[in-house]
Amino acid sequence: MESPHSADDHYRLGRSALDAGEMQQAVVHLQTAYRLDAATPLYRSYYGLALGLVERRLERAITLCRSAATEEFFNPVHFHNLARVHLACGFKAEAIRYLRRGLMIDPGNAEIAAEMRRMGIRRRPALGFLRRRNPFNRLLGRLLARVQLRSETETTPTAVSA
Repeated sequence: MESPHSADDHYRLGRSALDAGEMQQAVVHLQTAYRLDAATPLYRSYYGLALGLVERRLERAITLCRSAATEEFFNPVHFHNLARVHLACGFKAEAIRYLRRGLMIDPGNAEIAAEMRRMGIRRRPALGFLRRRNPFNRLLGRLLARVQLRSETETTPTAVSA
């Protein structure tokens, strides 16, 4: 690819660098994308994420990610980025809160679900007023998990043979 000129070019290069673990490169490209087009929430959100992960500028990172999430409240990516910034700075409870908010928007979001699994977060007990280890909670939780698994497999398209 020749020299990037547009904000979108810098954004794509920054995301690639972020995914590859080239953090300094990611900050440079995402900052450039943000400076070229500060009105785009996606650029703001990822620039905030890069600032939080690389430079540990928590306050600025959170401000950028929150403004993106406020503007595009229907996009779970912004809540995932907010959670990642909070987690990188040691605020696990806040990170969990934003991950759950992202899942409320898109319950099938694989990246957020994977992040929650990495953190070791379990679902809430089926009956919140009983302890997690209560036999009723355990039985009902297993039944609900089966029903959910069954409904997911029924909605997954399967190959039909002729």
